[in-house]
Amino acid sequence: MSPVTRSAPLDGVDQLTMAAEQGRICALAAKGQRDLQECADAYPELFAPREFDPALCGNIAMTMAFSAPWCDPGQLRIANRLVLWIFALDWLIDYDAKSREAVDRLTGRCLAVADGATPKPDDALGRFLAELRDELAAARAYPTHGPMWRAELRRVLDAMVREWDWKQAGADRLPNLDEYLANAANLASTVVNVVHWIHIGDPVTLARLDELVTVSDEVQRILRLVNDLATYERDVRWGDLNALLLVSDPDQVRRRAEELVGSARALLAPLRESCPVQADYLTRQLGFSCGFYGSTDFWGKT
Repeated sequence: MSPVTRSAPLDGVDQLTMAAEQGRICALAAKGQRDLQECADAYPELFAPREFDPALCGNIAMTMAFSAPWCDPGQLRIANRLVLWIFALDWLIDYDAKSREAVDRLTGRCLAVADGATPKPDDALGRFLAELRDELAAARAYPTHGPMWRAELRRVLDAMVREWDWKQAGADRLPNLDEYLANAANLASTVVNVVHWIHIGDPVTLARLDELVTVSDEVQRILRLVNDLATYERDVRWGDLNALLLVSDPDQVRRRAEELVGSARALLAPLRESCPVQADYLTRQLGFSCGFYGSTDFWGKT
């Protein structure tokens, strides 16, 4: 997972073509960033400027644009917005909730909204989620596949609560690395992928949704480790869990990540024939994140 290097310079035509394509993708990301900033501005109680700085919206939009550069801004909008919502959810559970009762009330409200409830006027997180729910419900694939996104959202919420419990229990009751990776849904990349696929509504993709979720979960576990390797110092400072805190040898985490990459490649191989676009999407998602976390992070300075 080391950065890709080029052994020989590209000629002028190749440089022009590559730069033009990168420029187009960056323009796609810029449009996504503007939309996300409007969302953040609409919910100031969720997105404090210090933690949720403008670069966060740009980073989210770039991730989706470089993962699916064949999409237009409208096709990426709901996935982008869901990622932003997840950042707000993560902050409220990890750093705002002071008791398990508060965590349970928060997650209960989210599940109720996902199932169709109307959030209270003072529930900004619920109101934002209701907007996402209603937009997704307009997709033609939603009547058939809507239950999958609600199930994935429940997985995310359960995983976040489980990590909250681990952190409250203290150092003597931390999970081992296998247990930690089994809880990787707290990263929430699979639920975003499911929402993206339902929203796009491509019949080839929808026919293989179960297979794609299996691969997405494997990629999600890799991203959990890639994230942890990049954010160890911040996690220690913030009191977060991190894979490097669970093992005596940091190389164990790197070896596990490499093993998972090999597993993901094996799972992707048959999908390259049956569902090539989404196989590329998952591959690009993983590759972009590996490069991105090599030098920066999503969160603003704290």
